[in-house]
Amino acid sequence: MVETLSAPEARRIALAAQGFGRPRPAQPGKRHLLNTIQALGVVQIDSVNVVSRSHYLPFFSRLGAYDRALLEDLAWGRKPALAEYWAHEASLTPLATHPLLRWRMQDARDGVGVWKNVAKFLHTHADFIDQALKAVDQRGPLAASELALGAKGAGGWWGWSEGKRAMECLFWTGRLTTATRRGAFERVYDLPERVLPKAIHDAPTPDRVEACRALLRIAAQAMGVATERDLRDYFRLGVNDARDGVAALAAEGALVAVKVAGWDQPAYLWPEARRPRAIKAAALLSPFDNLIWFRERAERLFDVRVRLEIYTPAHKRTHGYYVLPFLQNEAITARVDLKADRKAGRLLVLAAHAESRADAKTPLALAGELALMAHWLGLQGVEVRPVGDLAPALGSVVEPRAKDASTGL
Repeated sequence: MVETLSAPEARRIALAAQGFGRPRPAQPGKRHLLNTIQALGVVQIDSVNVVSRSHYLPFFSRLGAYDRALLEDLAWGRKPALAEYWAHEASLTPLATHPLLRWRMQDARDGVGVWKNVAKFLHTHADFIDQALKAVDQRGPLAASELALGAKGAGGWWGWSEGKRAMECLFWTGRLTTATRRGAFERVYDLPERVLPKAIHDAPTPDRVEACRALLRIAAQAMGVATERDLRDYFRLGVNDARDGVAALAAEGALVAVKVAGWDQPAYLWPEARRPRAIKAAALLSPFDNLIWFRERAERLFDVRVRLEIYTPAHKRTHGYYVLPFLQNEAITARVDLKADRKAGRLLVLAAHAESRADAKTPLALAGELALMAHWLGLQGVEVRPVGDLAPALGSVVEPRAKDASTGL
């Protein structure tokens, strides 16, 4: 008999797997950050800094106001515990995951699928690539701006210069990795053997089948209950890789087939997933948060249509430019278009919209998270603009200045 889960049961399992429903630590430290990314498996990097760069936000959503320098040290410090590569999109992962992505680096070298332009550039600029690699080898960690090679950017490839293209191709193919980030989040490249711990760099390379199954295990544990499409999207696997891997994991009992009421696709349960009776949470979610980054799954879980409108012309946007959904217990009850006005010291709520599950407690719960976020970002208060149906109620309960806190962050 295949077990049937109700939609609320599946939602609670998913939220618990993503780290919600537990009390936030009083003083989040490195251990809490590591535990969080171990549970999530991967955190997406995005350079947009309207509020905060996206990779900082999933940790804030789950842990509260932590010291961002701790994450920077884990990712780009002298002894990193995380690695940077194309996992979901550009991402941070635990170090142990890095060897599981070597097949993707090989795909980049071979020009498989989306990597065809990378392989073409490697072939047409072979001498140029060798010069870039030699420069890093001899000079040490380098940013692309320090590499005086090739023409400057003039459209295509995000306007990158040829030097930047060379460095990125070497990164994508695994011949370079990220040593650190500088200034305005500029990537600094170095040889993997000088950045990665020896145990990771020298680890045997699993074959593609083995690696994809391992990635699917990570995804299944991080989601709790998921469809094949959900599992495939988590590390952006190919259709056949995911289908074969899910079938193999289900056959060995690492995934348990279930039905979820209201879902139109078969689902799979992680056998050790927690099944809480209720979830108590309050969290502002990055638009790139693992919980909602696959829009099809987010709509299935929360009955809310989440869309990223950064690339939508301003006059066509529904909710705003950089919109963070608000998780209130087991529902997404609101969304706010935020901007950190660092010069004025204010977290601006440019628009606030209620969702169908909003209740009388939503404005106060949301105001508390906004005040906490403002403090975490080093801002002095929250300002609510009169845009959106939730703005009047939210504005009436938002404190004019962020609460004092003893953390010193």
